[in-house]
Amino acid sequence: MLLGGLRYLLPVIEAAHQQGYYVITADYLPDNIAHKYSDEYVNVSIVDKEAVLQAAQEHNIDGIISFAVDPGVISAAYVQEQLHLPQMGPYSSVAILQNKDHFRHFLAEHGFNVPAAKGYTSKTDAQRDTAWFHFPMIVKPTDSAGSKGVTRIDNIEEYEKALDEAFSKSISGHVIVEEFIEKAGCSSDTDSFLLNGELKFVSFNAQRFDEKAVNPYTPAAYSWPSTFTKEQESYLTSELQRLLTLLKMQTSVFNIETRIGTNGKAYIMECTPRGGGNRLSEMLRYATGVDMITAQVRAAVGDSVEGIEQKPYNGHWAEAILHADKDGTFEQLQIDSQYSANIVDIDLWVSPGDKVSGFNGANDAIGTLKMRFDEESEMLEFINNITKHVHIYCNN
Repeated sequence: MLLGGLRYLLPVIEAAHQQGYYVITADYLPDNIAHKYSDEYVNVSIVDKEAVLQAAQEHNIDGIISFAVDPGVISAAYVQEQLHLPQMGPYSSVAILQNKDHFRHFLAEHGFNVPAAKGYTSKTDAQRDTAWFHFPMIVKPTDSAGSKGVTRIDNIEEYEKALDEAFSKSISGHVIVEEFIEKAGCSSDTDSFLLNGELKFVSFNAQRFDEKAVNPYTPAAYSWPSTFTKEQESYLTSELQRLLTLLKMQTSVFNIETRIGTNGKAYIMECTPRGGGNRLSEMLRYATGVDMITAQVRAAVGDSVEGIEQKPYNGHWAEAILHADKDGTFEQLQIDSQYSANIVDIDLWVSPGDKVSGFNGANDAIGTLKMRFDEESEMLEFINNITKHVHIYCNN
């Protein structure tokens, strides 16, 4: 059983079919694209773990995952534990990783570098408790994905609006307010794989943003390798292994966000047992040959996992998350001809005449563009000047 129905699940369904598995997709939106490619669809809310458990029992499933679909991870872990299916790790540990407030508390309790943070279930309580603030701050839901509801505030006058936005995007009515860690270089948001409690494949990238987007904190592009030093990557790998060992996690792909602060400290910002939404595991399959998607579906049903090992990047890689600057009607996509040989894949999700929205969250993306370069300088020229080289034309 695969929770969710977004297009990011299509390669997961394909991998499962290649292994000979029968795929059931489940969510409450029957028109979602993934359901057209699965063998069966179940209409159930993926955040309702008891309803998902009932559906899983009725269909006598052998395994369950929520790949690239953050809201379903808790339910998947719950069903795994209740039905004694192959587990990514204990349900209680997954619950910590999936809640930003609990995760920050766990990190602090065990001596990890962590930004100062507090969680709230009441807007009134959050507004009263500001004496500890050191601007800038970040206000966000504890349980949303795709950067929805995330706002940076630089003064107290911006706080109420940011709280309203965060609470409106929280599934459980919880928000977290945390110190904004100014980063040195680029932050990293990419996928890695834990096999039987050991990190067998670890990656770091350079996460990039569009400062002109409606939400400038929604990731707009990625490049591999990262801007971290080898020593910083080694330290973060060690800390990630320590974290996952403490939580007794077992086997899963993990989407991991890290950064180096201008204070020189390395931070684990998020570590969730699922594939990243922006086709990150697919990018890494192109760049290294390591197939975490097939490994995940095999692990989910208890089959052996092979081919997960540390491998170097085959060149320099970039992924652009295609998006419109503002609401309008899509006309066309143009990419400068000088980069034709560098294009590995264009996945455009809209057609001329389709309505598009300004880039406020990952769900506003209109496609992805994958690029490979022989030289780092070529890649950086492209990725640092995407708006000069990639043109998305829309009518108002």
